[in-house]
Amino acid sequence: MQILSVCDILRLLKQSNINEKEDLHMNHYTILGSHLKRGILRFSEKISGGLTRPNFKLVSQFLYGLLASQSCQLSNIARALNENIKLKKTIYRVSRNLATFDCADRLFENYFSAVKESLSGNIILIVDNGDIIKPCSEKMEYIGKVRDGSTGEYGEGYHTLVVTALTPEKKQPIGVYTRVYSASEPEFVSEDDEILKALRFLGTHFNKDNIRAFDRGYDANVYYEDLMDNNERFIIRAKKNRNVIYNGKTLNILELAKRYKGKYRLKFKKKNGEVVDCKISIVPIRLCSRSEVELNLVICNGLGTIPLMLITNMKSTDDRLSVVLTKVYLLRWRIEEFYRFKKQQFGFENFRVRSMQSIRNLDLLLTIAIGYIGIMSEKVDERGACMELIELSKRIYGLPKFLFYAIADGFAMLFAKCKRGLGDMLRKRPKARQLTLMPEAGFGWA
Repeated sequence: MQILSVCDILRLLKQSNINEKEDLHMNHYTILGSHLKRGILRFSEKISGGLTRPNFKLVSQFLYGLLASQSCQLSNIARALNENIKLKKTIYRVSRNLATFDCADRLFENYFSAVKESLSGNIILIVDNGDIIKPCSEKMEYIGKVRDGSTGEYGEGYHTLVVTALTPEKKQPIGVYTRVYSASEPEFVSEDDEILKALRFLGTHFNKDNIRAFDRGYDANVYYEDLMDNNERFIIRAKKNRNVIYNGKTLNILELAKRYKGKYRLKFKKKNGEVVDCKISIVPIRLCSRSEVELNLVICNGLGTIPLMLITNMKSTDDRLSVVLTKVYLLRWRIEEFYRFKKQQFGFENFRVRSMQSIRNLDLLLTIAIGYIGIMSEKVDERGACMELIELSKRIYGLPKFLFYAIADGFAMLFAKCKRGLGDMLRKRPKARQLTLMPEAGFGWA
């Protein structure tokens, strides 16, 4: 019989306490992971209404795989699913299902209905185009020339068009329209045609009083006419070479803006912490192409060497209108954060699928996954699971205003600790068999 010393006993007690703490942590992660997996499945069931069971499995597995792997590569998504079969088989199935999925319109309509429940009041709709640069992917279907927005140079890739709606409280961007297209497609008409399709979608699904915010790239008569014909509220940042009618005279918009030094003041805090004192004016103008419609020009000095010039059809007797419109437009930068999050956190430009249908389906599923994060971030103060995800992400500088990175990192860290993916939860549980009396023997299984 071995006699243990006091030091040996203390060492064993310390080791047992450590193991007990580790078991408690693992048990907590297991419970939280199961809770969030069920949340993903419930959301997948909600947006898969009218779809077949295999399509529902595709949607739920992709949502889980994207959130767990933080990657758009099918191999990483397959690894995150952690199935009890060869990885090669999982990749092949995921790739085949993505290429043959033909219910994208129905899925997006269901997703839009689910997202719209989180949007209420005066919604700000932000429209912006982007790009996907694939310099070494010449075999991809319909790949064409695209201008890289970050470098200004032209390369091989695809155009993107995204519309995001800001949540009412946290002002988080949720994608409500997404489209990947290429000028090399046979059915492609023009970039204006693609943008007008998006505007028609917004006109069908949103109230005309919801504000549409646009950057300088949309300062074109074709968009003004479409918005004014449909009587929709808009804010468009004007280019410095546009001519307008002021007091019955035609003059350059920049020359007009320089005449006004600002009647109202607004303090704006930049991302680097610098506080800028902006001076704002509002002037009635008319467009040369639609001289019968009276518009307003908001002039904001202080954000750069050239004044910020915003053209809008909104009017009010309240003197604070110009300040409110400037604030609304400055919220447009949230779509830039949406693009950056999509590309940096999930590596959207690093996908490896080649067919156009696969690319569009992957873009849609990723938009839905980010939309799910956006829905969670809107109620971050009410949901304990969301706060635990942020705690798991271990933010250095506290809770940021843009919550998507923290929640996404929390998903990745939590699901990495889970030993299993969604496989067990997706399997149909057999119905309980009831023991009934058989006429012949008097007993048996039904």
